[in-house]
Amino acid sequence: MSTCITGFAHTAFSRWENEDVESLLGMVINPALEDAGVEASDVDAVYLSHFNGGFSDQAFTSSLVMQNSPGLRFKPVTRVENACASGSAAVHAAVRAVESGKARCVLVAGVEKMTHAKNAGELLARACYLKEESRFGSFVDVFAQITIKYFETWGDHSEALALIAQKNHENGMKNPLAQLRKPFTTDFCRTVSDKNPVISGELKLSDCSPVSDGAAALVVCSDDFATSRQRKVRTAGISQVNDYLPMSKRDMSRLEGCALAWQQVFAASGLSLDDLDLVETHDCFTTAELMQYEAMGLTDYGQGATAIKQGWTRHDGKLPMNLSGGLKSKGHPIGATGVSMHIMAARQLLDEADDMQKANARNAGIFNMGGSGVANYCSILQRME
Repeated sequence: MSTCITGFAHTAFSRWENEDVESLLGMVINPALEDAGVEASDVDAVYLSHFNGGFSDQAFTSSLVMQNSPGLRFKPVTRVENACASGSAAVHAAVRAVESGKARCVLVAGVEKMTHAKNAGELLARACYLKEESRFGSFVDVFAQITIKYFETWGDHSEALALIAQKNHENGMKNPLAQLRKPFTTDFCRTVSDKNPVISGELKLSDCSPVSDGAAALVVCSDDFATSRQRKVRTAGISQVNDYLPMSKRDMSRLEGCALAWQQVFAASGLSLDDLDLVETHDCFTTAELMQYEAMGLTDYGQGATAIKQGWTRHDGKLPMNLSGGLKSKGHPIGATGVSMHIMAARQLLDEADDMQKANARNAGIFNMGGSGVANYCSILQRME
């Protein structure tokens, strides 16, 4: 059964000092249902993406979705977690529920409250393989190690990292929901300074996505349920690939799980990389985006720098990446990130992306990654003609 996204809602990603997980969810649940033109009573199931990982004392959160939406009472609600890919895990669960015929209308919500935690780096580091990688004090340290491996294998590509950071901040300036709406020059991003210090290894502050608070929600429906809705985007294909958790069991100079996920989603959708008009990709660190260029097939391995140096992934390039600003500028509240990526792609296909808009976008790719390339989710959304 074919599926589509019919409505959505999205908070700004920011530092929400006076909000918690419950209140952030309250900002998006009813607005998403209203945007989709459905009542809570129409919803067959709910999937909540919430990483938590120690950020919230309220560990059991699934039924918080109904606090401000009593019509959701007695609906089946499942909390989904797969590290930083939790949001896409929830979206894919909704798509599969509809495709199976078990549901016709599914609500997906993602949320995270992180900025209050003084030990955010330590909490995020729990997404690595602690038996071997507990020496890493934060997830920045994990990706610093990946960056070292990449540079040792393919050469120093610090300039490409600076260009990626500059690009995503330039894009984020056009997104009113982005957390870091600050223009960064390439020179600023390439240079160590008081305002751009080294965080770990080869990674400077400008290479790292911020700790964020925020929520996002969307509605997935079957085509027959949404026949009266003119405003919708089709789910053309989804894929999920999980790789080994220990980095010692993988070649960390490349993202093999990401590559396989892209191959599978192209096979599922009947489309190719050349058919995509834009991609929202998981730039938790600039190194991640660079490696993802290669994994999706935009360049050969070790040649990802070509894509950014030639301008291929800029707004006016042949395959724009992260027109929303990506995680780097938009922000990265973990549970909400994957849901947000689907919303940003859907807005492009609906011509509702305002200053971010890519003209005549027909097909949008999404890649959301959990851990150090461990959980890999791809989606392709398509404009409904």
